[in-house]
Amino acid sequence: MGTGPRAAARQSAALLALAGALALLGILNDPGQSAKLLLVAVCDGVVSLFAFLFPWHRTGRNAAAWLGLPAFAVLGLSTWSFGGVATGTGPFLVLLYAWAGLHFPRWILLAYLVPATLAYLVPLIVTDQPESILGSAFVLMPIALAVAMLIEAHARHLRDDRERLARIEQWRSAMMNTLAHDVRSPLSAIQIVLDELREDATGVPARMLDMARRQTARINRLADALLDVQRIDSTGHLKLDRQLYPARELVTDALSYIRVDPPIEVEIDAGTTIWVDKQRFEQVLLNLVSNAHRYGSAPIVVRLARDGDVDRLEVRDHGPGIPDSLRENLFGQFAVGGAEGVGLGLFIVRQLAEAHAGRAVAEARDPGVAMVVTFPVTPDFSG
Repeated sequence: MGTGPRAAARQSAALLALAGALALLGILNDPGQSAKLLLVAVCDGVVSLFAFLFPWHRTGRNAAAWLGLPAFAVLGLSTWSFGGVATGTGPFLVLLYAWAGLHFPRWILLAYLVPATLAYLVPLIVTDQPESILGSAFVLMPIALAVAMLIEAHARHLRDDRERLARIEQWRSAMMNTLAHDVRSPLSAIQIVLDELREDATGVPARMLDMARRQTARINRLADALLDVQRIDSTGHLKLDRQLYPARELVTDALSYIRVDPPIEVEIDAGTTIWVDKQRFEQVLLNLVSNAHRYGSAPIVVRLARDGDVDRLEVRDHGPGIPDSLRENLFGQFAVGGAEGVGLGLFIVRQLAEAHAGRAVAEARDPGVAMVVTFPVTPDFSG
């Protein structure tokens, strides 16, 4: 559907194209009126083509309302071509009013009354229709206006709701960005102090400092995760810079950013390549490895292999697996969380996988679980 002048024009173009097609079909039923019906079809087509091709995005909000005038004129021509029979054009007049109600304010609907009434009555008068037929305008026009008014009221309500939600989302976005950015600078200073104090601490103070360091690390992960989520939410999709990389080197370089004990096992054949956005791939891998280290047990194994038209990245741990209560919403926002996490890691993994046109799933193993992310193979390198 859409909103704005371009969407309104496209919809009017569709209505006029339909009217033109029906005029051409009318030639089959009444060959004697073929010249008039062909003229109607041509007029419908011209107005429809203009409505479709004109750069309406450069115009004002209600500019497409001008299309109603030639549309009403063509409807009048159609009524005349059928010898004053308005059984086919009357419903289209109501459709035009309904279209106007979707896109334009009430004053335009009221302004349409004069041209719409003339478009309906003039052909009837020219073709010498009886007064009973002319009087149908006093029924049709109020009905058309009432339908348009009801549609306009509902559309206006929906637009108001959408604008209100957009303002709320803008405020939420600003708050999340402010929180995520502003918390990192003082947090870095606190982490430095805690690290210095921990070097000489023993006993109870050491345990308290370790607890404080874990909590500051958790807050730092939360800030990073909020920034990642905000980047995803603000655009609805991520622009990727995908290139072909040696898979084993890419994984090894990414794992050098973290330290876990025992070391992570990497099982990737030499010469294997993968077509990904390097930065986003590293985010996926590090989130999966951190998740496996936090909730699973060693050994943690990273595998990457081609399976048909996709590359499968698998991060497996040998822990207790995933509780049944978490399986359904495992990759949702704040789905896991807890004392050691904030519940955004797997959500970010899923979003980044989908940005690559892949998917993220959890596969049960005995023991443990394997988090699997697929990355489609580009046609240029599928051989």
